Amino acid sequence: MEHLWSPWRLAYVTATGSPGTSVDCIFCEAGDGLILVRGRSCYVILNLYPYNNGHLMVVPNRHVGTLRAATAEELSDLMRLTRHAEIALTEAYTPQGINVGMNLGRPAGAGIVDHLHVHLVPRWTGDTNFMSVVGNVRVLPEDLGETAKRLRPIFERLAKDDA
Repeated sequence: MEHLWSPWRLAYVTATGSPGTSVDCIFCEAGDGLILVRGRSCYVILNLYPYNNGHLMVVPNRHVGTLRAATAEELSDLMRLTRHAEIALTEAYTPQGINVGMNLGRPAGAGIVDHLHVHLVPRWTGDTNFMSVVGNVRVLPEDLGETAKRLRPIFERLAKDDA
């Protein structure tokens, strides 16, 4: 397993205290703490190591690594929840822009290669600073729990609007 000692693996070991437990996929093993909403075949999850406050990912429930391998229902739900994530981030954070993207394959930058996911990262002019460049550190003024409290009600409202 290439990602066995990734930051996700270390976070799992820290959270569970079981270094001997094999984690095949962080998305398949994701607990509800970071998950903001579940759709028909996908869900929205907070990034454990966000680039900015509000960094989200939209992930299929099924372990699928490419768009080609995804079903029509999965692709539809992936896009519907990506749209909801854009709406929720805009409402909660008022960003000046949002990066929306996927990295398919390790050479393209995928950290988790075998489970498709879409990143949404709110952006503001000047949001990168010297800490990331010089100190290899990110400074986030908001705890992930606070991020979840801000976003969950918006996702719940959007899900009701779809029903």
